Amino acid sequence: MAKSKTIFVCNQCGYESAKWYGKCPGCGEWDSLNEEQIITESSKNAKNRISRGVNGALPLSKIDSSIELRYDTGIKELNRVLGGGLVKGSLVLLCGDPGIGKSTILLQICEKISRGFSILYVSGEESAYQIKMRAKRLGVTSETLQIMCETDAELICEYIRTEKPDIVIIDSVQTMNINDVNSTAGSVTQVRECTNLFMRTAKQNDISIILVGHVNKDGNIAGPKVLEHIVDTVLYFEGERNLSYRILRAAKNRFGSTNEIGVFEMTNKGLIEIESPSLAMISGRPLNVSGTCVTCLIEGTRPILAEIQGLATTSGFGNPRRMATGFDYNRMAMLIAILEKRAGYFLGNMDCYVNIIGGLRADEPACDLAVALAIVSSLKDAVMNSETIVFGEIGLAGEIRTVNSCEQRIRECERLGFKRCIIPRQNIKNLPSGEFKNIEIIGVRNIREAFEAAVD
Repeated sequence: MAKSKTIFVCNQCGYESAKWYGKCPGCGEWDSLNEEQIITESSKNAKNRISRGVNGALPLSKIDSSIELRYDTGIKELNRVLGGGLVKGSLVLLCGDPGIGKSTILLQICEKISRGFSILYVSGEESAYQIKMRAKRLGVTSETLQIMCETDAELICEYIRTEKPDIVIIDSVQTMNINDVNSTAGSVTQVRECTNLFMRTAKQNDISIILVGHVNKDGNIAGPKVLEHIVDTVLYFEGERNLSYRILRAAKNRFGSTNEIGVFEMTNKGLIEIESPSLAMISGRPLNVSGTCVTCLIEGTRPILAEIQGLATTSGFGNPRRMATGFDYNRMAMLIAILEKRAGYFLGNMDCYVNIIGGLRADEPACDLAVALAIVSSLKDAVMNSETIVFGEIGLAGEIRTVNSCEQRIRECERLGFKRCIIPRQNIKNLPSGEFKNIEIIGVRNIREAFEAAVD
């Protein structure tokens, strides 16, 4: 017979312990370990299961991989992030802040992908009437879309095995529960066991399942970290709630690249794809104003132009304030130190602020030069040329180092009408001669050279 065992599980990181701690040894949170009962199978039952046999193993050479079936979601930006479409039999986890647009994009998928395929939408948070109201607002009128309002994961999986829909959407996994697990819905154990159950159902029946996951106050998936290891793909919806742009990013993808992003705009009719993110991100930027600079980022295979704004003002406190939105705070502090030590720009008594417009996150070092020039432009109150774009990595010695995909970045800048491009001098050697005729390319070795070229 099955036996129960008491353990203590951290509701922040999933750390398990046989005894209670006031402070979690895994993540350091206080009062986060909760008592839970887990069911362990007896050795006799385990032997009976083994005696029934297991699935036969196949040689790798006998496994047919010539056919890779992917569902076209009907949304190009989503297909790009997924690596070409939704793989049949995969388990996808879609996460994001409340109100960011997770349920909205899933209902839009139901409308576009339902032609010829059956979809089961399981909601543990809304009633069928509420889903119908939202579907009516978004213009979803699919005849093959079925709505189920249920939180029992075992009943849901039994219905999936019986009806065999092509695609299943679970909104959300934190509301699901298994009766045999002695803990409340949304707890670490329930989320982990429910995800394991959905994973087995997806693989055994070759059905694609999309799980909606909540995030905690730190922006991480609510539940144990092992949840990300169970699923095939982890998608994050990013963006500020007071801004209209949304960015879909893959944190894990077993069937494609994790570098691609999808850009959407939230409207009253749902999420709309942004086919040219560069044009959208720099539209409406101020002209003839100090403290603004445009750079080019590489997200996967796509170059995206981003406007970076910097502000340097005299501090009214003993310790100057530093703040960065969309840019790493520690790297910003490093750039300010380089500007003081290597370039001679004194910022010791100045409050410095950096902001990436549009909700983008500039993670690659190629945007170092643009951030530095935006701060210097605000410090000197010098207006940079509005038709100039810059990119380059800054070293601790104040030198401008090479960046990758330079030719691709310049081509995107030329396409959008920029007349001058400031890049690291070493990158000029690798550019094809005579390739760019409508844009002036200037190579620089240090920050002062770059600033003089940008304000000229």
